Amino acid sequence: MRLLENNIQSYDFYIEKENMSHQILKGLQAPVKSISSKFLYDHRGSELFEMITDLEEYYPTRTEKKIFTESIEEITKAVGDVHTLIEYGSGSSNKIKALLHNFTSLKEYVPIDISREYLFQSSLELAMQFPHITIKAVCGDYTAPLTLPLEEEGKKVIFFPGSTIGNFEPIEVRNFLMKSSQLLKEGDGFLIGVDTKKDILTLEAAYDDAKGITAAFNLNLLKRMNHELGANFDEEQFEHLAYYNEEKGRIEMHLESQCDQIVKIGESEFTFHEGETIHTENSYKYSIDEFQMLALECGFRPSKVWTDDEGKFSVHYLEK
Repeated sequence: MRLLENNIQSYDFYIEKENMSHQILKGLQAPVKSISSKFLYDHRGSELFEMITDLEEYYPTRTEKKIFTESIEEITKAVGDVHTLIEYGSGSSNKIKALLHNFTSLKEYVPIDISREYLFQSSLELAMQFPHITIKAVCGDYTAPLTLPLEEEGKKVIFFPGSTIGNFEPIEVRNFLMKSSQLLKEGDGFLIGVDTKKDILTLEAAYDDAKGITAAFNLNLLKRMNHELGANFDEEQFEHLAYYNEEKGRIEMHLESQCDQIVKIGESEFTFHEGETIHTENSYKYSIDEFQMLALECGFRPSKVWTDDEGKFSVHYLEK
């Protein structure tokens, strides 16, 4: 543990290079090549994603923000008095500010993210804005087992905005929700943003914008592997591909090889045929009923849900 300011502590539990190298090599050795979407978020990836959230086509962030702005009093009342607020994948921590302002009983905020530089910088900024709250910045993988530096007393609430839950496979969602439930006691809560099912044109445009920012975000993964793992990916020989898989109810993002080629990562070689892809991200979409049934199966009771007028996005409050 490292003290950064009077009201901020940092905890570094993430061995980035070892985790990244092992998991990426394993994914590329599989019959269908894939890399976990969490590796899209190095410092540059996080910056690009923040740019994506401002795009006209990318409705989730804008719509979720509108829900919180219009319903913050209802959300605050539904959640009640919170002692500890835990945020998965905090990133720039922009979305948390409304809650930090309105949860007047809050004593500690625990942001968790694997992007070390982004996490600590945003935590320092929050520490200055909210000097009365102890901030415990945890650099770690919230999808893996973590021992969090939490106080025992008071109500705990997990915050997971941005529809990131859609990145998990169905079995992973169940494991993730049940693992989250184990951090909580009866009466504690989970405030989560979930993207809903809608027309294909709207969905696909959100993940393949006209300015090419999402393409740059996806392709940045190749730059990251070259820089951090000594790979020799030629970014010009791959293209961003995104489409809605209606059967599985998800957007898929891929990096598609534009030719037959061999790529090296350290001592390992990987053959790509023209048109072959690296599957980099899924984003599952859930109807409100689908997600609430899932929550019930995993130890939570759906308490309240808020949506925008068009039903593009939903924010759920679940109680353990």
